[in-house]
Amino acid sequence: MRRGFEAIVLAAGSGSRFGGGKLVSDFGGAPLIEGALAAAFAAPARCVTVVLGADDRVEEAALAFARRWGESRRLNLVYAADHAQGLSASLRAGLKAVDDCRGAFIFLGDMPRIPHDLLDALADALDQGAAAAAPVVNGRRGHPALISAELFEALRGLSGDQGARAILDGLGERLALIPTEDEGVLFDVDQPPPA
Repeated sequence: MRRGFEAIVLAAGSGSRFGGGKLVSDFGGAPLIEGALAAAFAAPARCVTVVLGADDRVEEAALAFARRWGESRRLNLVYAADHAQGLSASLRAGLKAVDDCRGAFIFLGDMPRIPHDLLDALADALDQGAAAAAPVVNGRRGHPALISAELFEALRGLSGDQGARAILDGLGERLALIPTEDEGVLFDVDQPPPA
């Protein structure tokens, strides 16, 4: 296993467009967040930090998943007190928890179909000198991103409901784009399925 990478799962949002309770809602017979957790634990990372906030039930879902997978020791739970300020607040809380690392995978809790087989390729790109890496399918950049520690300070300066997109956009050739045909890198859940 590569040393020095961490994984962060952003799971502090309220899921307002969903009607609340999104990350613990049923997705294929399990809480939605389990897809992101499975991908995060499959990443070549020392620990998986789950950023909590609006929904107390997400903590228990993460704990239960880690116990079932025998990964309790790699699970780190942090609370974003200012989570109502948006995605940037969750990202700041996650980065604060993984300060001593070479880079961090950033997973979104509502993206349950991330392919595990591309995670090593993202890590390889940073090993080869990229500042960040992300998958791309049919010309569209997807998730997760693996972001080197040199960008953490810029990410901490974000505000509102924005993630790392603008910073990644500014990297030019220092952003490694990893091709994939798996559209799971684009798939997220914003609304409940139709009744």
